[in-house]
Amino acid sequence: MKKLTSLVMLLVLIIGVVFAGSPYYKAYQLKEAYDAKDGAAIAAAIDYAQLQPNMTRQLTDKLQQTLTQYPMVTQLAGPALTQAADDFITNAVKGAVEPNNIEQLITTQGQANTATKQLAAAWAIASNQVNLQNLIQDVITQRGNIDAVVEKQMQLMMDKQAEVLEQQAAEGNDTDKPELHYCGINCFTISGQVKGYPLTIEMQRQGFVDWKIVNIVLP
Repeated sequence: MKKLTSLVMLLVLIIGVVFAGSPYYKAYQLKEAYDAKDGAAIAAAIDYAQLQPNMTRQLTDKLQQTLTQYPMVTQLAGPALTQAADDFITNAVKGAVEPNNIEQLITTQGQANTATKQLAAAWAIASNQVNLQNLIQDVITQRGNIDAVVEKQMQLMMDKQAEVLEQQAAEGNDTDKPELHYCGINCFTISGQVKGYPLTIEMQRQGFVDWKIVNIVLP
């Protein structure tokens, strides 16, 4: 009876260790895949149904915070500016955060393509990196054609961010030992630098020991 009890306790202990240690092993696998430029492995580790809306929400919330600092722009452009910018953000996230683009981005270690540049432009605009004087001038010149204003600003940001992305890809450092933390029984975070950008990856438990990336906290 004692042997049976000991065996049961051992099995319970092993199961507990596997359950608790599974996100650490997943983080190790992701790091190995990134270092090996295995884009397919990284792309397969993402829950796109959660990651896309989470990243979209980050950018649209950041945009709202930025616009509150410039009431003059809001008065001139009205809700149409917010809607046009939100639509661009949504489309940029959908275009960049999808399996083929993620695989290419990891495989090339950050080489920017059109989809990635659009996402970087959306982040830059939401993060208050727009030339305010040019924006106001465009709003006045275009006489209410907000879509044209947003398109011009996005193109300017894409050109600017392309240079930034290429420089970061060439010179930016990656964290050798990311910080790993549980944020709940089914929540785990990986924090560090990727090409010089501070990022936090949030994973969610899928089943008993599998984990998927559900959010990336942008700088």
